[in-house]
Amino acid sequence: MQYEYVNGIGQDSHRFMQPCEAQLRTADKWPKKLKLGGVVFEGETPLVANSDGDAVLHALTNAISGVTGVNVLGYIADQMCKQGITDSAAYLAKSLDFAKQQGWELTHISFSLECKRPKITPMVGPMKERIGQLTGLNPMRIGITATSGENLTRFGEGEGIMVICSVTMRRDENAAPFEAPGALETSATTEIDALD
Repeated sequence: MQYEYVNGIGQDSHRFMQPCEAQLRTADKWPKKLKLGGVVFEGETPLVANSDGDAVLHALTNAISGVTGVNVLGYIADQMCKQGITDSAAYLAKSLDFAKQQGWELTHISFSLECKRPKITPMVGPMKERIGQLTGLNPMRIGITATSGENLTRFGEGEGIMVICSVTMRRDENAAPFEAPGALETSATTEIDALD
């Protein structure tokens, strides 16, 4: 079988929640937990978002949308959020559904995170395992790197987290072309910050 290979790039960023936003007197009882790559970082400050704020899964979802041409973060995810679906794994699953409809399969994922906190390296293993479970991809085909950026940006200064994701996907080069539904394609271009 001959394959067609493509790359998709996605990005996402969120700032950390402040105690005043959570109506806390002390930052010890946040209303939600910090999640990255589907893994909870216990004891860490959560990110501001209507969803669970998982910037890693959001970047991955956007990267897959870059291949399919169907933007999930935006109108589609916003409707899911209104139904109470705030788990970013559900948005990722939706993007994978569109990819499957078009005959695409993931072959590799690479993430680059910029943040001062939390420490990413100790959690790379669990993150790879969880992302592998969510995508069906062997964790050996998932790369995760992180940098503080020498404190040159607000992310490096500790105000939030920024993630860039690159995906490689393939499909049978003889697969029938797929045209994204017009209504979804148009509506999904809504500013993604409305949800993610």
